[in-house]
Amino acid sequence: MLDAIAVRYVERFQTTRARLVRLLRQKLRQRGWEEGLPAADPEAVAERMVQLGYVNDQAFAEARTRGLVRRGMGAGRVKQALAAYGVDSELVAAAVSDVDALGAAVDFAHRKRLGPFGPPVTEPKARMKQLGAMARAGHGYEVAKRVVDARSEEELED
Repeated sequence: MLDAIAVRYVERFQTTRARLVRLLRQKLRQRGWEEGLPAADPEAVAERMVQLGYVNDQAFAEARTRGLVRRGMGAGRVKQALAAYGVDSELVAAAVSDVDALGAAVDFAHRKRLGPFGPPVTEPKARMKQLGAMARAGHGYEVAKRVVDARSEEELED
């Protein structure tokens, strides 16, 4: 029965092994089933899904990283998101190593109309607000400062 729940979930969603185990344990609690039964072992079911190729943490990490970077999120935010899904720290490091920090920051600034993509910032409070938005998106201070302080798009390209 637990196998059917797992298959139904992985056919609809890309997931990680840790998240699948968490989901299966939740389903056991919701249904009032005993975990002691051999057929109700979430770890074994998740491992079987990995062996069959239905769950692949590396592919998940790469896809999630691409999606977040495309939305303008920085390496810090990507690491946080992958850790929340239970991705192994080595896979997180490998996925984040290819992130173009400045490119993602420029994409984020363009989407949110920050720095050279928005109205000119004259007050220090407005500048700090923009830096805060960049920090919450996972961008480092130096990159965020460079983007927010840029006067034009051409200045960012240099």
